Amino acid sequence: MNYTELTAAIKDYTNNTETNFVAAIPTFVKQAEQRIYRSVDLPVNRKNVRGTITQSNAYLTMPTDPTFLFPFSLAIRPIPADTPSNQIFLLNKDANFIRSTYPNASTEGTPKYYGVFDSTTFIVGPTPDADYVTELHYYYQPASIVTDSTTWLGTNADSVLLYGALLEAYTYMKGDADIMQMYQQRYGEALGLLKTQAEGRMTGDEYREGQIRTIPT
Repeated sequence: MNYTELTAAIKDYTNNTETNFVAAIPTFVKQAEQRIYRSVDLPVNRKNVRGTITQSNAYLTMPTDPTFLFPFSLAIRPIPADTPSNQIFLLNKDANFIRSTYPNASTEGTPKYYGVFDSTTFIVGPTPDADYVTELHYYYQPASIVTDSTTWLGTNADSVLLYGALLEAYTYMKGDADIMQMYQQRYGEALGLLKTQAEGRMTGDEYREGQIRTIPT
């Protein structure tokens, strides 16, 4: 389902082509996408970026990617990198934990922990004793179907996107409670199927784990 088809479906389901309503459809769709992306861990929402942390500097700048949401993992490797076995994954901890564990910033060593320091910066602890290459895996929100016309959600999970947008649209319309409940139920069912696919089937297989897990919504 592309954006033109999604827009037509929203108007058909709600039987509403009023000018202000149609003008608000992009907002409905973007709100639905935001809800979905924050409810399901989708592999298509992962990115990878490399950087460096330098000796005596305990701070690492977050990606400048405006769609960055949160980190999955941070690994470091000495410079020059020797072999893949040298990669060290840091444990994600609160900045206060890192500060209390290493109260003296001049105490240096191989970093063991990282955490969010502020809106643009990570902090590592202890303070690096050398320069390291960093490899950050993070979760981001892709471009909306409103601007790209076709997206992974529209192609592979159109039901959850449609019913998510209908929930937003019907809230705008202050629609009947029974229909709202039906949309909520259909959205929940579609979201559950997507979670099972993304967080169950894509993170395990029957050879290792037997029957594929069902992920509750």
